[in-house]
Amino acid sequence: MQKDARQRGKLAGRTAIVTGSGQNVGRSIALYFAREGANVVINGHRNKALVDNVVAEIHALGGNALGIMADVGDADAVAAMVRQTIEHFGAVDIAVSNVSIRRLQPFLEISIKDWNDTLNTNLNSCFYMARAVIPGMKARNWGRLIHISGVDGFAGHIPTRAHNIVCKSGMHAFAKAIAVEFGEFGITANTVSPGSLNTTRDWSQYPPNWAEMRKAQIPVKRLGTADEIAAACLYLAGEDAGFVTGQVIHVNGGQYMY
Repeated sequence: MQKDARQRGKLAGRTAIVTGSGQNVGRSIALYFAREGANVVINGHRNKALVDNVVAEIHALGGNALGIMADVGDADAVAAMVRQTIEHFGAVDIAVSNVSIRRLQPFLEISIKDWNDTLNTNLNSCFYMARAVIPGMKARNWGRLIHISGVDGFAGHIPTRAHNIVCKSGMHAFAKAIAVEFGEFGITANTVSPGSLNTTRDWSQYPPNWAEMRKAQIPVKRLGTADEIAAACLYLAGEDAGFVTGQVIHVNGGQYMY
């Protein structure tokens, strides 16, 4: 990616924070944004090497990236990440909330700590991010908030994820609330809901033969890719989606049709 390509890209001059962007969907979103000219903050919590690798990938493309380690379930850490981003790049124009805990737990085995940890990481983190970035977006009369939800939030298809179902549903409800309150300031808030994807994951939290079972249920007869989620996010992050807010884009191969 050459300098002039960055200047012409769909996100040229914009700065994005993508949480949980050291691998899988978050990494793809970050790379898609960088290829279209955005400055990108790569965020992780535990594995700095993964974050550094994505930063290096973007630099190799000729893009601008900054790695910041922060626990998005900590409001102070999120606020500090936003401040550091503004100090480095000047603003935050796009915020993608992508971090998620997905535990397979029967309802009566979910402890109070399990419940609170999941809500804090999966749902409260969206509030922490929005609270930190919206003032600047409002002042500039432009902003994009994107929440990465999932099938759990709309289909409730797995009986042992009550905490995640609540969070994924709540993410979209929160996007609608932001859309209503801040639309007049050029700020949009939307949700992307991935279906079954071929990504690196903790397979202990999934039923046996999950991938083959899902393929059989999906009309296109394959799992999705992280890049297909990133493409939806790229659309929502740009100027072309300025009249799209409070909406959800389901990227699931037709497995669920709403």
